[in-house]
Amino acid sequence: MASLKALKGRIASVKSTQKITKAMKMVAAAKLRRAQQAAESGRPYASRMEQVMASIAAKVTISPQSPKLLAGTGSDQTHLLVVCTSDRGLAGAFNSNIVRAARKAADDLIRQGKTVHFYLVGRKGKAVISRLYPRQIVREYDTSETKFANFAEAQAIANDIVQRFEGGGFDVAHLFYAHFQSALVQEPVAQQIIPVPMPEAGAAPAGGANAAV
Repeated sequence: MASLKALKGRIASVKSTQKITKAMKMVAAAKLRRAQQAAESGRPYASRMEQVMASIAAKVTISPQSPKLLAGTGSDQTHLLVVCTSDRGLAGAFNSNIVRAARKAADDLIRQGKTVHFYLVGRKGKAVISRLYPRQIVREYDTSETKFANFAEAQAIANDIVQRFEGGGFDVAHLFYAHFQSALVQEPVAQQIIPVPMPEAGAAPAGGANAAV
């Protein structure tokens, strides 16, 4: 049987561990609040920008002079899948759901005879995709040194993707990411980003008649 001194030592050890875990919980809660605020504060801007781009696309009369970003290349043979995951784990199914959605899209396209390339942003999507599609990764964008996502980094990624498109690297690009709904629910989303998608039939874009660009 353990002596009284040993029992007191164990109790002290448990209390010390409780203090440490309580402090870790407080730090994690603060980080979660900051991340949630960042996700929610950027949503109105992103939503409005999507509406503006859709409105512009709806007004374009496709012609040889139309910008490729709006008109496309005239083909859908080569697809770029931009997969955005985190750099760290311990996030439940956050990363695996994004990767699963990208894998499903890639496999469907390959079955249709399409060419598929991957553009990876973040570290956690690399392991699975590099194992299953080792020759189809065109870029691994390292974000491990970035503490918080920012405009400059997003702009650098966007510029790189646009340059690849204008250089004939692909015809269609889709972005795979997790849409924040709550602290417990982040829904994987696949969104076409190049060429700019036209509004769905029946939608009423703002502005007047179509104008050639």
